[in-house]
Amino acid sequence: LRDATVLSKNGVITAVGHEIDVPSEAKTLDATGLRVYPGLVAINSSGLVSGAGSDFADTVDPFNSRMVLALAAGITTVGQGGTALKLKRREIKGVVLRERYLATMSYSNSNPSGKRELVERFEKALKCLREYRDWEEKKKDNKELKEPSASGVDSTVRSVLEGRALPKFNASSRTDLLEIARLAQRFNFRPVIDGGTEAWTVAEELGRAGAYAILNPRERRDKSEEFVREGGSSIENAAILHAHGVQVTIAPLSTSVDLGGIAGRDILHLSIDADFAVRGGLPDADAFKGITINPARLLGVDQRVGTLEVGKDADLIVLDGDVMHYQSLVQYTVVEGKLVYDKSVELYYAHIRPRAVAALAPEKREDKGEAALETKPDEAKPEEPKPEEPKPEDPGEKPKDETEHKPGG
Repeated sequence: LRDATVLSKNGVITAVGHEIDVPSEAKTLDATGLRVYPGLVAINSSGLVSGAGSDFADTVDPFNSRMVLALAAGITTVGQGGTALKLKRREIKGVVLRERYLATMSYSNSNPSGKRELVERFEKALKCLREYRDWEEKKKDNKELKEPSASGVDSTVRSVLEGRALPKFNASSRTDLLEIARLAQRFNFRPVIDGGTEAWTVAEELGRAGAYAILNPRERRDKSEEFVREGGSSIENAAILHAHGVQVTIAPLSTSVDLGGIAGRDILHLSIDADFAVRGGLPDADAFKGITINPARLLGVDQRVGTLEVGKDADLIVLDGDVMHYQSLVQYTVVEGKLVYDKSVELYYAHIRPRAVAALAPEKREDKGEAALETKPDEAKPEEPKPEEPKPEDPGEKPKDETEHKPGG
């Protein structure tokens, strides 16, 4: 949408489009000439909120410098330790969005006994659910009918079968991926494949199972010479999976902010990882979904973040170019309607292609970025040349002409 407006109230988007009636008391952020996108979602992260274990609500650090760097990269929501977290600078209320939606499971040929035990847990949970559904039907006629026992039933497996959680399998080999797809079809659940190096070789089966995939398009692994069949990594992995109906989420090679000199391969470069998927044939729009709505769906928070829609959180980023272009810079980041990052007033990137106008209006500087503030583009005034002080003449020098021409004067 060109020349459109996003209006929010109390941190929630109330309107998106043209000819929107903006209240006179609204604080505005002028994005003229810039591009507005939903905030990016990182499916895996570490060190951005400094939380301890799963107790993020009490241990989050709202002044974490790495959080500021993530906001500068356009990331507004992250997954850490199985919890979906909002990067809310200088506040802790509402940081935790959802916990334990992804249930980690193992189903690998390297652990045959573990595979057998998981199948048994699924069979037991499925039997329990069938008995419970039969009981619900029969109790309509017999109110005194006793509820079936759920003793010994794995609660995590039951939540997967009931659709209250998604099972995540760390798997990369063709054989493991194929068996996970068949397990999912047998027990009627949608698996999440984390890794999936050789997923492109069994894409049809994964698509039939309704699988999700978490991939890093830059991962490289040679095919095993023990097999004649297709194998190893492929830059077309994401594109092939997408073509077979698998929803792809893009993950970074490193889940933390890397200050050790390996630029371009950490969590701050999600869009570059998505670009590699595009290089392999994934459409631009679907690559962008891989760093927004698709990871939000896996974290169980897609009803709040991942797109710019009425009723969702006002989490958005404003860039000076295409979000998928490596040279584009985030100018502003807004989380729940509050300005939490302004490139021109932060230390990290203000010197790179600096804007001519400060982001915060002078009369609002005391807010310290806690709201989306009004900005008005002013014309940049050229600096006036300073008059040179007269130098004492050297008696041995010849008198110079009073008019002295200087380049660019």
